[in-house]
Amino acid sequence: MTDDWRDPETVRFMLEDCATWAVVGLSGDPGRTAYRIAALLQERGKRIVPVHPSADGERQVLGETIRASLAEVPFPVDVVDVFRRSESAGEVADEAVAIGARGVWFQLGVVDEAAFARTTTAGVAMVMDTCPAIEWPGLTRRA
Repeated sequence: MTDDWRDPETVRFMLEDCATWAVVGLSGDPGRTAYRIAALLQERGKRIVPVHPSADGERQVLGETIRASLAEVPFPVDVVDVFRRSESAGEVADEAVAIGARGVWFQLGVVDEAAFARTTTAGVAMVMDTCPAIEWPGLTRRA
């Protein structure tokens, strides 16, 4: 199953064709992985949307307004990038499907086979257990 989780064409679709990324678990702490990956997404021309239910009063991260949930994002989201533990990530994948996201990306170490099955059955692209920072350099090699 892990080959399906990191399907090269699905990865390529999200990294090349999807412009707006909601980053669930993103806070203003530059020491956190979510912050560094969100900054990388911006460097690569993506619009990020911080989603964090307990943002401790922070209003913006990396110049973008923090939303408490995916449902509060007032515009379409292409990819929902999930920085949550595996046991709570599936719920986020379900929310991503509900808001009409085109893709769901579970970060390195985050795996939920049932969520993968639900999400892909709903017609939404999904990758798990990898990171854009790992996958971007490989895009040119796969072309």
